[in-house]
Amino acid sequence: MKPNPKDSWSIRRAKIDDAMALTECMHAAYGEYSNRFGNERLPPLTVNYATEIKEFPVWVAISNELVVGGIIMMPEKEHMTIANVAVSPQFQGKGLGRGLLEFAQTEARNQGFKELRLATHVHLVENISLYTHLGWSETGRDETRIFMGKNSRD
Repeated sequence: MKPNPKDSWSIRRAKIDDAMALTECMHAAYGEYSNRFGNERLPPLTVNYATEIKEFPVWVAISNELVVGGIIMMPEKEHMTIANVAVSPQFQGKGLGRGLLEFAQTEARNQGFKELRLATHVHLVENISLYTHLGWSETGRDETRIFMGKNSRD
C-alpha cells in the first residue's frame, strides 16, 4: 500500500539527535499493545536509543520532519538481524512497516547477507500476520517469542 501524499515518508540513517524522537516513537508504537502484556516489560521499551544509534545501523522514517518509524539492524556472522522495527500509531496500516522491512531486505542484500532474521512477541499477532504475508517463515519459538527468517533475495 502506498502512503497518501499527506502521509508520505522517507527513510534515512538515524542521527544522535533523533534518539529522543525515536524513543517516543517506539514507546507510542508498543504502547498501542501494552494491554496484551500485563506486567511484562518489552525489551524495546527499555532500550537506550542514543546508544543504539551509536553502536548499530539504525534508520528512521521521517514525515513532515517528525520521526514516525524506525528500524534497528544488527549484522551477525551469517545473517542480518532486525533487532527492532516499529511504526508510530498514526502511520500504522499505511505501508510504512512494509516499507521499513523492504528497506531492511535491500540493505541486507547490499551488504552481502543472504538471510534476514527477527523475533516478534507471540501477542503481536498483527506483526506475525504482516511478516508471513511478506514472505517471512517461522523458524522457531519459545514462551514469548516467534523467530522468523527470510531470504534477502526474495
